[in-house]
Amino acid sequence: MSGRTLDQFTVGEVIVHALRRTVTETDNLTISTLTHNPQPLHLDAEYAKTTEFGQIVVNGIFTFGLMVGISVGDTTLGTLVANLGYDAVVMPKPVFIGDTLRAETTVLEKRDSKSRPNAGVIVFEHRMYNQRGELVCQCRRSALLLKSPI
Repeated sequence: MSGRTLDQFTVGEVIVHALRRTVTETDNLTISTLTHNPQPLHLDAEYAKTTEFGQIVVNGIFTFGLMVGISVGDTTLGTLVANLGYDAVVMPKPVFIGDTLRAETTVLEKRDSKSRPNAGVIVFEHRMYNQRGELVCQCRRSALLLKSPI
């Protein structure tokens, strides 16, 4: 798989990413320790049992990172100049160990760059769903992408 250039996207296009991932305890433990996040809701099964969730909740940074990562092969792999920002990040449902996640992307906007004639700005909306079809994460990503060579 490889990414696409700016002119290969259409505003309103929806990309359903084929890659899926079942979240493991190791995924959650690794991201929590790598980011020095000691939240017991992510790491302490006995504590998590006492919460409204009744079990460990996967660290949201993992869910967000996985959502963006899954999208890269179908969007910006090899064509990205720079990510410009992530906006409107929401996590309306928790992710649990054992959930299988999938992602979709919608192209919201695209325009030529004012300062780089070989590139343009694109805005994606990424969405992550669990195996029950529940939205678990969403964001807008603005990126500077190369155009196709003339």
